[in-house]
Amino acid sequence: MREDLAIEARNKAGNYFREGYNCAEAIFLTFREYLAPETPREAVKMTTGLGGGLGHAGCMCGALTGSVLAMGLLKGRTSAEKEREPMYDAASGFHDRFIEKFGYTCCRALNPHPFETPEHLKNCLKITGNTAMLLTSYLDEKGLWPGLYDK
Repeated sequence: MREDLAIEARNKAGNYFREGYNCAEAIFLTFREYLAPETPREAVKMTTGLGGGLGHAGCMCGALTGSVLAMGLLKGRTSAEKEREPMYDAASGFHDRFIEKFGYTCCRALNPHPFETPEHLKNCLKITGNTAMLLTSYLDEKGLWPGLYDK
């Protein structure tokens, strides 16, 4: 894998987070640019409620769920007749990779600090950036970077 691509993705996601986007939004916006730039940027609004582990519920990490949504741009289906298993396999595989890296998928376990405190935001920034790097390497490993290396 090109290390510079993973660092670039980490930095993009981190910059989106610093601008005020939540973890799910930052991941989705970063990978929308790479994977499906024709997707309207406004699609990010579908990810807003995922931040804070589903709207500050502290459940499934928004960086993880945002990653699965981004992968859906590549592997998701557009009709019930199409096969769903390729996307299920990609989502499950990334879920497992996320657990290997971070130990948990639950937002409150990953980041025990109170929401919106400086400590919480700093930790989320790290998780978001590292998730972008993890997703980059996962997509590369699975051969899911359509045309990216042509840039």
